Amino acid sequence: MSEHAAAISTQIDDWLAVYDTADSDAAYLLVDRHDPARVAFTQIEVGADGELLTEDLTYGQLADQSRRLATALAARGIGCGDTVGVLMGKRSELVVSLLAIARLGAVYIPLFTAFATPAIEMRLTGGAAKLVITEPSQVDKVKGLEGVETLVAGPEFDALIADSEPLAESVAVGGDGMLVLLFTSGTTGNPKGVPVPVRALAGFHAYMHYGLDVSDDDVYWNAADPGWAYGLYYGILGPLAIGQRNLLLHAGFSPEVFVKVLGELGVTNLASAPTVYRSLSNNPSITGFGLRRASSAGEPLTPDVVSWAVGALGCEVRDHYGQTEHGMFINNHWHDDVRKPVIPGSMGFSMPGFTCGIERGEIAIDTAASPLMWFTGYLDAPEKTAERFTGPDRTGWYLTADAGRQEEDGRFYFTARDDDVIIMAGYRIGPFDVESVLITHPSVIDVAVVGRPDQLRGEVLEAFCVLADGVVGDDALEQELQVLVKEGFAAHAYPRAVHFVDELPKTPSGKIQRFKLRQN
Repeated sequence: MSEHAAAISTQIDDWLAVYDTADSDAAYLLVDRHDPARVAFTQIEVGADGELLTEDLTYGQLADQSRRLATALAARGIGCGDTVGVLMGKRSELVVSLLAIARLGAVYIPLFTAFATPAIEMRLTGGAAKLVITEPSQVDKVKGLEGVETLVAGPEFDALIADSEPLAESVAVGGDGMLVLLFTSGTTGNPKGVPVPVRALAGFHAYMHYGLDVSDDDVYWNAADPGWAYGLYYGILGPLAIGQRNLLLHAGFSPEVFVKVLGELGVTNLASAPTVYRSLSNNPSITGFGLRRASSAGEPLTPDVVSWAVGALGCEVRDHYGQTEHGMFINNHWHDDVRKPVIPGSMGFSMPGFTCGIERGEIAIDTAASPLMWFTGYLDAPEKTAERFTGPDRTGWYLTADAGRQEEDGRFYFTARDDDVIIMAGYRIGPFDVESVLITHPSVIDVAVVGRPDQLRGEVLEAFCVLADGVVGDDALEQELQVLVKEGFAAHAYPRAVHFVDELPKTPSGKIQRFKLRQN
């Protein structure tokens, strides 16, 4: 091993020694050990006349508020091992809630605000949640859910913090203790629960360092939604782990507001989904920025966006690759210790702490040679877990279900997904979730959902429906089915087009041949 490689290996060991111990305390690691005067997050609201309204939240404020909320949650019966859902956008109460839950040794279940009630209920039920913390705009989605109490951000939430004494001591669950329960997108069945242990913070720290090259002087902004892995891991947990500020824009995406944040807040290190970069690149007035680093995750970037970014943003945008089950582990890294020139179409190289290769035609992780790998299996799904590993007892290679290749220089290239998951605007959507809603319509007797290439979003959903005898497929029915998905699953996941067909192409065993539908 070269001296350079040895130094990187030592750094990985040092991080593991911090995050993966028998007495690892998530609250201490994420907030209590940092300078209380340092800003942890800046929440940004958009005023009535379009001005940006900002409010800083320091590590000291986070520590105090989360201690007090932890006391209040304990009084509601939340304790070590219990699960709590959090249904919020990018706002400070989300971070306070996460840390309060961690202080009790309880488990945080992130919920995406675009989800409709059935998708939320499935995750809360699957995780056996006792409580859901939400915000006023989302509360109607969780009213009346059986067995789940509700706490709403606002006066009730603020009063609990103000009236509670700080929790004296946090629960240390250890490196293997569960911190988060995050559900994947479903492909052939319900979304699977991914238990995220405290020791996963070592991998998140490594990506912040090697993948994104976040420095003390950076104004860092991960703009992804914390209801999903990239936004939660590297917009909330990663910045907290390294003591770095992130920006929380509590507003819907628009290029105008996004650019205003970049300029007025002086962002130097940006991480976001490809859709954001594509949207910005379509506006010729967006130019003249001086970013130090820009990174993209979720799906491969097209060459035109990469070349646009150099002139408009001040640096190239680098593709990074990962999964809910691991975080990021193959990147076009930014840090000087591991940075190499980008080759168009390449995903980059294995991140330090991971050893990757191609196994059975899939991008894979060598479990024995990847000290930062933390995934040990899905919640209550041993058969699905076994499908991911080539060896017994979760050994051998972990298979990503993404097809790819590796060149002699070590670079990886993504070629195709082996499953049917659809990636739209950086969000992974399982066809099963959408199909399960559409099939409930009395006019639909069979249905399949596929992804169709889209210049802005990467992919959009299209549905192919077989109708009951005598039903006529028309524009009104198409709109009715689109609304059904919005209200029954998620607002962002409705099919942009609905095709009415006589039958679906299937194998002799009855499996839908979605590849044939994509060719139509």
